[in-house]
Amino acid sequence: MAYNFDEIIQREKTNSIKYDHRNEYFGSDDLIPMWVADMDFRTPDFIMEAIRERARHEILGYAFRGEGFYEAIIGWYRRRYQWEVKKEWIIFTPGVVPALNFAIRAFSLPGDEIILQPPVYHPFFSLVRDNGRKILYNQLLDDNDTYLMDIQDLSAKISDRTKLIVLSHPHNPVGRVWSEQELTLLGNLCFNRHILVLSDEIHSDLVFKPACHHSFASLNEDFSRNSITFASPSKTFNIAGLSTSFAIIPDEKLRENYVREFETSHLWLGNIFGSVALETGYNRGDTWLEELLAYLGSNLDFLVDFIKENIPIIRVVKPQGTYLVWLDMHKVDTGGLALREFLIRKARIGCNDGSTFGPGGEGFQRMNIACPRTVLKEALNRLRDAIKKQ
Repeated sequence: MAYNFDEIIQREKTNSIKYDHRNEYFGSDDLIPMWVADMDFRTPDFIMEAIRERARHEILGYAFRGEGFYEAIIGWYRRRYQWEVKKEWIIFTPGVVPALNFAIRAFSLPGDEIILQPPVYHPFFSLVRDNGRKILYNQLLDDNDTYLMDIQDLSAKISDRTKLIVLSHPHNPVGRVWSEQELTLLGNLCFNRHILVLSDEIHSDLVFKPACHHSFASLNEDFSRNSITFASPSKTFNIAGLSTSFAIIPDEKLRENYVREFETSHLWLGNIFGSVALETGYNRGDTWLEELLAYLGSNLDFLVDFIKENIPIIRVVKPQGTYLVWLDMHKVDTGGLALREFLIRKARIGCNDGSTFGPGGEGFQRMNIACPRTVLKEALNRLRDAIKKQ
């Protein structure tokens, strides 16, 4: 490998949420943080070099996104997903969660219903509630080794007030990469019932073979006209702190309505270094990403084998995508402690508690494995030893 993903990089005292907020979130600094969805690997050298080069010009005034910004996105989608995205479809946004917030405001009214598919990324719940909308739960089906969409349940629950669905694709936290067939079933239902699909595809680059990511809007013309795709290089290249993302909106009317709502926020400028990082990553990052996926895949295999051999009472829902692993710990004896507290106090590891991901998340933990192998091994050893002592 040309890149060293085994390197231990000290992140304390950098205002890192993952590390410097441990005491605030877990009540302890003495634990391995396996929670926030960023990686403990260096941001690629070619991105850092491009940022440093831009910083040599010592005026950081107002700037716009040039043609290169759009060409980089178009080229990335053409190479990796065989989807011909047009420049006019691309709208800059300052993060996927804020971008979803603008869409909820633009395409629904207070009291309207928005479909979520829990267990799912926890900020989705506050996005709906904080805007005065109602959550329509379409809980995923736990099929032991994987999760499935419950289309029959969804069809039965839809009402005249159901306006949107927030699709997590690939799904966070269960790691499903939705198949073309599953997306088609969902898409047809939403198209026929006039429900707009907001497809969060921020993890789309992080997919393990043989799974294959299909952007929802790319499947057919109806889905293209009835959806907005939200994406970012932030997970791919570990640049979440640059708050740079984009929406892809092929339908002109949807695009006009979205832009109208977005412009009320006055956030359209973004930041210089985010644009530089996106353009550089998408133009030069293919080889780096392939090496990253190979390392993440080997981390995942290590975790699966370790748990099978040493902690078989834990069920691993092996992800097809993302670097997040959904662990079923219902059978773990916590000695009367809440599962979250058991992991903090006894195992000294910090994961995301499954209950925060909504119905179906109780008894699970989400573990981030985007870290050097030695860190993952130490965390799993701590977990094994804590469970053995019970």
